[in-house]
Amino acid sequence: MSERVGIVGYGAYVPRRRITVDEIARVWHKDGKKVSSGLGVKEKALAAWDEDTSTISVEASRLAIEVAKIDPTHIDAIYVGSESHPYAVKTTSSIVGEALNVGQDYMAADLEFACKAGTAGLQIVYAMAKAGMIRYGLAIGADTAQGRPGDALEFTAGSGGAAFIVGSSKDEIIAEIKDTCSFTTDTPDFWRRQHAEFPRHAGRFTGEPAYFRHVISSAKKIMERNRMQPKDFDYAVFHQPNGKFPVRAAKILGFEDSKIRQGLLTPLIGNTYSGASMVGLASVLDVAKPGNKILVTSYGSGAGSDSFILTVTKNIEKRRARIALLKAIEEKEYVDYSQYIIHRKKIKTLGE
Repeated sequence: MSERVGIVGYGAYVPRRRITVDEIARVWHKDGKKVSSGLGVKEKALAAWDEDTSTISVEASRLAIEVAKIDPTHIDAIYVGSESHPYAVKTTSSIVGEALNVGQDYMAADLEFACKAGTAGLQIVYAMAKAGMIRYGLAIGADTAQGRPGDALEFTAGSGGAAFIVGSSKDEIIAEIKDTCSFTTDTPDFWRRQHAEFPRHAGRFTGEPAYFRHVISSAKKIMERNRMQPKDFDYAVFHQPNGKFPVRAAKILGFEDSKIRQGLLTPLIGNTYSGASMVGLASVLDVAKPGNKILVTSYGSGAGSDSFILTVTKNIEKRRARIALLKAIEEKEYVDYSQYIIHRKKIKTLGE
């Protein structure tokens, strides 16, 4: 059993196309500024007609391998968490493995637990590396924008994802995973039936009994059992279905706004669902310094939260993304609503 296990490489990918909340609101005769202010979101990223969860996963994973500086054939497990897998029956994880030239000797599975499927994968590869079952494990959280036209989700559902390679070599670990825990209940705040094109949600019910109960309970649980308080952390990342919920959760838990700012990306790219908390963590690793402590808590409807405590190591100075995520997402191209609909129809046609 390995004593130390942690992240040895990371990468995040966000499509360059954007649509503003103002543009969506214009089509539905709503006040764009009011909607944007209420959600805390300015614009969202859109997958192009030839992009989906598998391509986003591959791009993020290639960046993670570049940071980790490892041979892809040494990756012994791949788990892709998403609620927009391109196939209902056909693994995304095997597509990723083939594209990365991992070989054939690896374990793989697709995971789905709404927006926390990516962190569930991170827990799995962490446990496998801890047990000595694998040399390296790849955990990915990625999604494409899903929102019924005119629904509140259409203003926030974005596209993007992040990938993390987990290993046990002390000379490679850039952020040691000190602990992880979960908090789970059967709370049906968000769902999509078989064959349904768009997910549905229970409106305001998604707030207090769903998101806040699980995020706060999970975060408190991991801090209490590690005898830590918000003041002990340099950064905190919470799942961000919009720009307001994570800010409020941080305040309830006692975290200063400055500690969540680096990882709060939803206002700029929308809610990337399974990628949301993982993309936030990638952004934090872009600037974190040796010794920094990070708290990460995801959330997935259905419902549950996964929490992690990480300590950044000195290896971060020589294993960091070549281009910081906040810099990368500045490269963008705006589309209007008609182009947005055309892209969606092309993506749907390709999937049939």
